[in-house]
Amino acid sequence: MTEHGYTPHKDDLLKRLRRIEGQARGLQRMVEEDKYCIDILTQISAMTRALQSVSLGLLEEHLGHCVAGAIEHGGPEAEAKLAEANAAIARLVRS
Repeated sequence: MTEHGYTPHKDDLLKRLRRIEGQARGLQRMVEEDKYCIDILTQISAMTRALQSVSLGLLEEHLGHCVAGAIEHGGPEAEAKLAEANAAIARLVRS
């Protein structure tokens, strides 16, 4: 089994993702109950921020573990990990 940068914090990550999952269910309930648009948008914003926070944490772990390890070993894997990280950052910035 491969250990990823987030592995030591996996329980915390799962807890945060379950909380976000609960927020998504809450949003569905709000729509089903015909809640006010602005209240729904406020909750969507909170959920978006929570997902962004998880994303940034995962990116930090990836850079500190996977990318740093690849750079330490050098070669084509290092270049590939850097390109992969750059693409992930670009996706996060666009979202």
